[in-house]
Amino acid sequence: MPGDIISLYRARMSREKGTVIKNWGDKISVALAYPNYYRLGMSNLGFQVVYHLFNKRPDVVAERVFLPECQEMSLLLQSGKPLLSLESQRPLNRFDLVAFSLSFENDYPNILKILELGKIPLLSDQRPPGCPFVMAGGITTFLNPEPLSSFMDFFLLGEAEGNLDEMLDFFQEFKSRSNNRRDVIRDLCINVPGLYAPSLYKPEYNNDGTIRSFTPRESPAPARIKVARSVDEQVRMSKITTPETEFGDRILIELGRGCGRSCRFCAAGYVYRPPRVHKESDLMDSVQMALQINNQLGLLASNVSDIPGIENITSLILEKGCNFSVSSLRADTLSQTFLRHLDSSGQKTLAIAPEAGSERLRMVINKHLTKEQIIDSVRLIAGTEDFAIRLYFLIGLPTETNDDMAAVVDLVKVIKHHMVKQSALRGRIGQIRLSINCFVPKPFTPFQWFALEDLRLLKERQKWLKKELGKEGGVKVNFDVPRWAYVQALLSTGDRRVGSILLKAHSLGGDWTKALRFSEINPDFFVYRPRGLDEILPWDFIDNGIEKKHLAKEYRLALEAEESEICHVGKCYRCGVCSKH
Repeated sequence: MPGDIISLYRARMSREKGTVIKNWGDKISVALAYPNYYRLGMSNLGFQVVYHLFNKRPDVVAERVFLPECQEMSLLLQSGKPLLSLESQRPLNRFDLVAFSLSFENDYPNILKILELGKIPLLSDQRPPGCPFVMAGGITTFLNPEPLSSFMDFFLLGEAEGNLDEMLDFFQEFKSRSNNRRDVIRDLCINVPGLYAPSLYKPEYNNDGTIRSFTPRESPAPARIKVARSVDEQVRMSKITTPETEFGDRILIELGRGCGRSCRFCAAGYVYRPPRVHKESDLMDSVQMALQINNQLGLLASNVSDIPGIENITSLILEKGCNFSVSSLRADTLSQTFLRHLDSSGQKTLAIAPEAGSERLRMVINKHLTKEQIIDSVRLIAGTEDFAIRLYFLIGLPTETNDDMAAVVDLVKVIKHHMVKQSALRGRIGQIRLSINCFVPKPFTPFQWFALEDLRLLKERQKWLKKELGKEGGVKVNFDVPRWAYVQALLSTGDRRVGSILLKAHSLGGDWTKALRFSEINPDFFVYRPRGLDEILPWDFIDNGIEKKHLAKEYRLALEAEESEICHVGKCYRCGVCSKH
């Protein structure tokens, strides 16, 4: 391996604070892989939390692996040697376990790239004795792991705090007992709750391509896999800081996990149920601790402005002469005090998500946000400081019409009008930025039965919105690419047959157009076909605690454009989660 790439890795680590370096000894060696670039992986708090959970065990050494970028990739390809870990620059195929941390379906192609660069056979059934076991965890795995089933030896479904230690205990025991990979995988599946080994399960299909059955190939593999929930109330924060991230050199702090607003399109709002928010006193203690290490914090939650005591937390940070940034905000829970804290901390762009332009469509998606609340929040923001506002919208939502598209334009015009009016005294107006994305159906949501909107219609609506919004000065618009929404829908809602398309795209150097065109299975079957409420879905074998009948009820309410209640944790049992935990 050329010294240049090793020097590159060592220089990268020299800019980090909090890196864990361990002696390998007789420890379980784990390559924790993020299937994207270093700067993105190190901005992911979940990835950092799992890194810490692995390394707090004295019998484990966990090192990080990322998809090489630019010069790093060139050096690796020139060498012809395997991909290296960051900490000790060990080849990927020398580890006992390669563990992928997955947050986004569009990163799936990078999994195959990393395995190939690491000289590890892509298909699970082609890995010889002595080859690392390959596993995956993260939110996309306990939504629907099936498209990756050919490439993973097993998945650990759920929140890592709930089952990672138990998996490692049994992994150490079974691996030392047998050199037979299948025996180790089978024993793990039988003994570790939340562990799913695809090779131990057999799907059968009806003539129309739908799933007839999904059963264990042999007993006593469980018929359903129960997702693990965290019972650890510790406030999670990043342990490694580096300037080479999307968030800059900040410590990230998780204020809460999950969301109780019950938006019908949002997977995180369902699979992280019940929503959990840390006590204000615990958050204050964690912030105090973090400020002793770093003067810049990133506060993360589904809706930061919903967190009880958030103004006290941000006030403490400012009183210490430090700064913070936040993730997403709710338009209806903003306060002037909190906005002034954001301004004092230097945050100049605020993100709020109406998602839909019309009141009707916001009721379809169960947004619990009225036009009046949106306008009130805009007036509050514009009257406080010259913030730029980023508005998030979805197109292609179920039941969407041309009138709903026109309502987006009308809402933006009204928002701009109130921003100009409130900013008149200062003579300056903050910029309006729109981020308009295509709706993609997700498992374990009431919208899991809907199909993706036709790409041609999505493109037409993007074109129309671009033209109409272009008439408004001071408004910038960004659209995602409908083709990638198609691929995401395929990887989100497909079954294990979709793995063949993913493998073909990899063999074609990432050319999805060719992979989709020449696939032996029809990708439109998974993307454009509405699913029946009584149909066996590819992810039905996963027990996320949510009752399917509740999702079906919410699906029907969506068709009637009726809202339902938000989560009342421990006080209602509609979805089934609180009654089971």
